Amino acid sequence: MQLKSDYTYALVAPTSMGVRITPFHRQPVHTSNLYVMQATSAESNVVNISASLGMRVKLLTTFVKDSEIAMFIKSELRRRNIEFEGPEVPQGGPWGFRHQFNIADSGYGMRGPRVLNDRAGEVGRTLNSGDFDIDRIFGTEGAAILHLSGLIAALSLNTGQFCIDLAKAAKRNGTKVSFDLNYRASFWVNRKDELRDIFSQIASLSDILIGNEEDFQLALGIEGPEAGGTDLDKKTDSFKQMIERVRKTYPNVSVFANTLRQVQNANSHLWGCIMLHDDKWYITEPREIPVYDRIGGGDGFVGGLLYAILKGWEPEKWPQFAWATGALVVTVPEDYGQPVDEAQVWSIYKGNARVKR
Repeated sequence: MQLKSDYTYALVAPTSMGVRITPFHRQPVHTSNLYVMQATSAESNVVNISASLGMRVKLLTTFVKDSEIAMFIKSELRRRNIEFEGPEVPQGGPWGFRHQFNIADSGYGMRGPRVLNDRAGEVGRTLNSGDFDIDRIFGTEGAAILHLSGLIAALSLNTGQFCIDLAKAAKRNGTKVSFDLNYRASFWVNRKDELRDIFSQIASLSDILIGNEEDFQLALGIEGPEAGGTDLDKKTDSFKQMIERVRKTYPNVSVFANTLRQVQNANSHLWGCIMLHDDKWYITEPREIPVYDRIGGGDGFVGGLLYAILKGWEPEKWPQFAWATGALVVTVPEDYGQPVDEAQVWSIYKGNARVKR
């Protein structure tokens, strides 16, 4: 994939930042009284891989003015080498705007994780093109890849149009567009036609399209894979057929990626992926991986895929590195990955967990 040669930012992504609180010692939410808090969003999780490995990235977001939570989020992003810009919106009283709260336990064994989203009054739903100098971002500064998420596209009509406007500006300026469909059923209630139109417009402007079996079906209306038993490796042909159907609908997309996951229990998954690029399939067969906390693993996969593309590696390495960054994220309590270097990621892919002194 040919990327722009002159740019300030490797990755730019719109996002709605919030905080995630997780019970200590893997306990359930309803019995816990001690929590760990972190700044979070799916899109910041994605760019975190490239930021950790030395690339310059930027989030386009919005903050609640004079909010201690906003101050915490900004501090965390700076610590993670992630740049950001966006307006400060007055809270408007106790029932006004705020940053989303995500309450999630990690699960253990046969007790699956549970995630509770508290998004009432979410300030990120106000994201709109009028609050940003889009021509400066993609024209003067420049970006190699714009990454969009279905979570942001579906937040509100404002954010959906914002994603479309960003994608159009990116295309005008030679920036590649990545779109992780990230279908969430609760966002789509009574909004199917509206969101199907938004998602289809973004997909038609995309160069990289990422999802899972449900994302392509539910977000884009593409016929899904045929039933193929419980073994993920036996479903590969069905997933290929589904992606071929997606390609016929969106012929301008050059990279299609699909994660494969089978949950054995909360601490053990089979993890794999398939990718199509330039008429060639690249398959990482599902392998068992240990899981500390599964949340963010998919974002880690996307972050690794985009990093590999940005590095200009051979396509064969793209899903391999992505598989490993996804596997890395699920070994930590945070929902984002911070690889110390590329060698650490490749060791994960090779299954080498020996101590490095």
